[in-house]
Amino acid sequence: MAVLRKLWRRNCLAVSLLCYILLHTMDVHARPANMSAAKDKTPATKDENEIMPQDHLNGVKMEMDGHLNKDFHQEVFLGKEVEEFDEDSEPRRNRKKLIEIFTKVDFNNDRSVSAKEMQRWIMEKTNEHLQEAMLENKNSFRAVDPDGDGQVAWDEYRVRYLASKGFNEKEIAEKIKNNEDLKLDEETQEVLESLKDRWFQADNPPADKQLNEQEFLSFLHPEHSRGMLKYMVKEIVRDLDQDGDKKLTLSEFISLPVGTVENQQAQDIDDDWVRERKKEFEEVIDADHDNIVTMEELEEYMDPMNEHNALNEAKQMIAVADENQNHSLELDEILKYSEYFTGSKLMDYARNVHEEF
Repeated sequence: MAVLRKLWRRNCLAVSLLCYILLHTMDVHARPANMSAAKDKTPATKDENEIMPQDHLNGVKMEMDGHLNKDFHQEVFLGKEVEEFDEDSEPRRNRKKLIEIFTKVDFNNDRSVSAKEMQRWIMEKTNEHLQEAMLENKNSFRAVDPDGDGQVAWDEYRVRYLASKGFNEKEIAEKIKNNEDLKLDEETQEVLESLKDRWFQADNPPADKQLNEQEFLSFLHPEHSRGMLKYMVKEIVRDLDQDGDKKLTLSEFISLPVGTVENQQAQDIDDDWVRERKKEFEEVIDADHDNIVTMEELEEYMDPMNEHNALNEAKQMIAVADENQNHSLELDEILKYSEYFTGSKLMDYARNVHEEF
């Protein structure tokens, strides 16, 4: 079953890659579609988003489906303000905001950001994401615990989830109560099986088949729990591991997605995929540089509060914009490379820098 599951997901990737190319024929730097988007789904409703584990976790280096988080460095530089910088934002406003951020990162006020200062900032912004997830979880938990008893059973959650997918809540609840066949389509049944496995993983000892608010947080946000972080890593390795040794070689890590579309744009996307994953595998994830990534190494890589990872990320971020090669960042360098740090390109970045700083 594991092999069939892996092949099925890869075939979905090939289809999603084809669809992505057809829809984005003008964007040669487009990101390959996530496996989570491979199926033809309608957009998730707000209620579903509140109670459904998401593929993307802010401040975590890898998506749940094994893709690299392309927005990671922006998320750990901006924290919860990441959504304030977008393509439609007014450049002057963004410049002023970025200058304000620089003054905060520059902890010793020497008008230069060192790797240690950037590391400190990254840890602070990552913690913001974790705190934000905890606040969101309170609302999510209330959505699945309508009676407010502080405990949610799997069957209660199953009813709420299926209701969010358009099923009649009363009918589903009655069928579950009477152990009747729910007559679900194959896709929905598969999702439920995956959620059930994850649900019971989040049920901390002594297991009572119910989740409290903290356990539900682990269910939705495995980055908050070391045990669930291990589970997430196990799932990712299972999907990428081709020889069943529970370790990843470079070839296994870069084998997704399978390029099947024979045109230059498809090749460019595949080439970018391979290049980025190869760099991350060799320079970051494979800590002992033995050309093998173990579950332990991947777990350390995925841990959002790993200080060593934060320092490595700080050094990488500085290297991108460090034009004078002094191993630190000045304001003009961050402004010039604003698109890397914020996702928003500032026009005339140097204008009024000294007046505004």
